[in-house]
This record gives sequence, structure tokens and C-alpha cells, in this order.
Amino acid sequence: MTFTKVDQETWPRKECFNHYFTQVPCTYSAVFNLDITVLRQRGAKLYPTMLYLLSTVVNRHQEFRMACNQAGEVGIYDVVHPCYTIFHRDTETFSNLWTAYTPDYKAFCAAYEQDAALYGNCHGLLARPDTPENTFPVSMLPWASFQSFNLNLQKGYDYLPPIFTMGKFYREGDNILLPLAVQVHHAVCDGFHLCRLVNELQELLDKPFESL
Repeated sequence: MTFTKVDQETWPRKECFNHYFTQVPCTYSAVFNLDITVLRQRGAKLYPTMLYLLSTVVNRHQEFRMACNQAGEVGIYDVVHPCYTIFHRDTETFSNLWTAYTPDYKAFCAAYEQDAALYGNCHGLLARPDTPENTFPVSMLPWASFQSFNLNLQKGYDYLPPIFTMGKFYREGDNILLPLAVQVHHAVCDGFHLCRLVNELQELLDKPFESL
């Protein structure tokens, strides 16, 4: 893991960052309906596949790999990993796990299955210990679909990584759609960047999964 501090004097985004981080702190969220028809037709497991695809597009772009370190310095990780929730039916609580990202789809899914087997029955909030700093959060609400979703973070204006929440997929005509809520910090991510991420995610979902 490498954390590279941003050179504020040469950063093209310096003015926008200072405006939305200091002067007018601003986060925003949006919900997109992803077409997961191909994924369902191929019989791929939904959660690990979405974790992999989200990680793939997040790691393509530096605006989604940004964070503030413990000293409050803004920088970019060379790679980030998904930190995701699992639900415990017996206690109706959840825990956080994380799986190291690898560009190899099959290797990532195998690592996910191993992490779930090792830590899935641990009921603490952090089921897998030693969560690295370079993670981004993902959760899923498989019990209902939604058209709007927003997280209200009391002290979240210095939190730069994207936050993803998926809902229950549903059928619309011949297609199967999955609600995806994305919350980002405007200091590092504009609408252009968010839409590019979602469009690239949809392009990956439309591919035959043998090509992953």
C-alpha cells in the first residue's frame, strides 16, 4: 500500500477541493438502476461479483482512491479494497469484512469465499481484524428496493472515499435491475466522475463473464 500526498500547489483541483472541503463542505448521493441481466443469466454470485466490479472501477480512477491520513493530509492510495457488510440472521445484526482486491475475478471470488468462511460467523462489528486504511465501504439491503438513499454522517465532511449501498434487485420487462446508491464527497468527485464510474460499471456488467 502506498499513500501519495497531493501537491496542493500543482493540483488542478485545488480551488474546487478547498471550496467543497473547507468553505462549503459538501457530500452528495445518487441512486442508479444497474442492469444486471447478464450477471443473473450467467448464474454468477451477486454479492462477490458486485464487490469485484465496484473495486475494479474504483481502482481505475484516483478520485475514488483519495483519503485524509491521520495527519489530515490529502492523498491517493495506489490501491483500495472493499470493506463490506454481512448479515447475521440469528441476532439481526451485521459485521464488516474486507477482502483484498485483485484484478483476477476468479481469484477475488475465491478470496471472498475464504474470508466469509473464516470470519462470517464472527458477530463483532469488525469480524475480520486488521482492516487496512485503504478500504471503501459497501453494503447491501436485499430486502427491499429503493429509489432514494442517503447517509447522514455527523462528522463525515473529512471522509473522502465513496460509499456504496445496493438494494433488492427487481424485474422490469425482460431486464433485471439493481438499485445502487453512491455517496461521494464533492471536494474530490463531481457529477462527471460519478457518472463515468457508473457507466463503466454498467459496461462491465454487460460483458460476458467469461471475459472477466
